[in-house]
Amino acid sequence: MPRLALASLALAFAALTHPAFAPRLALAQGLAPRELPAQTIPVPETVSPQVQRMIAAPLSPTWNVIPTTPEGWKEQVAAGARAAIAGLPALREALRVKVEPTTIDGVKAFLVEPAEIPPENRNRLLVHVHGGCFVSLPGEAGTGEAIYMAGFGRFKVISVDYRMPPDHPYPAALDDAMTVWKAAVKRADPKNMAIFGSSAGGNLTLAMVLRAKRDNLPLPAAIAPGTPMSDLTGSGDSFRTNAILDNVLVAYGASCDKRAALYANGRDLKDPMLSPLFGDLSGFPTCGLRVISSS
Repeated sequence: MPRLALASLALAFAALTHPAFAPRLALAQGLAPRELPAQTIPVPETVSPQVQRMIAAPLSPTWNVIPTTPEGWKEQVAAGARAAIAGLPALREALRVKVEPTTIDGVKAFLVEPAEIPPENRNRLLVHVHGGCFVSLPGEAGTGEAIYMAGFGRFKVISVDYRMPPDHPYPAALDDAMTVWKAAVKRADPKNMAIFGSSAGGNLTLAMVLRAKRDNLPLPAAIAPGTPMSDLTGSGDSFRTNAILDNVLVAYGASCDKRAALYANGRDLKDPMLSPLFGDLSGFPTCGLRVISSS
């Protein structure tokens, strides 16, 4: 691993172990923790060269830079959005995808469609809820994943531009997503529909199904929750074992979890609508899009 990456890991580990930052995970009481020696983790050879470079990249210098005011959050989010939007025109052109803003029953959204839709997909519709730790990627900035799905899968997609903190905490995002879902099932048969999204979007994908079950609404035929933030409590041991190895989210309690805390706004993090891991997942749709991409 490059020296710069190792140096970043060392600095990040020092920050992580500082008492002020110690993750407050749900650990077994009365049992001694496992002590591990310092380790150097090599970049795996079992992934592509492109992924190897991503794994070896140093941690972002802002991975634990936490704004202290609503204005500070908005400035940070706006900077990230500008960076995300910059690459979208080329992506849309390369994948031959058209994106148009719309409003669905008062909720902002984007209609994302490929230039050509195969016959088997013409009656199918996907609803997308973007990621960004519940706070980032507002507006057009949140459409990247929907563009990929429309371009490679050749589906029609509705991407929900849900309201976000600090101005609009829970349940605003979930309410907006459900408003769009209720409208979408009037446009297409739910048996020909799916909900997808990654990170916070994966959380919302799962929460939408829980809400739909609770409210006796139609369920989608399939869901694709990508790396979902399904547990905001940090109860799993992998939150510790993957800390610092992950150079995107880095560690529990860092920037992404602080954003999720803005979204939760003081509510019980074990609420299944915030942490779907604690919900009743029985009767959930097929996980993955294969079921609706077949003829």
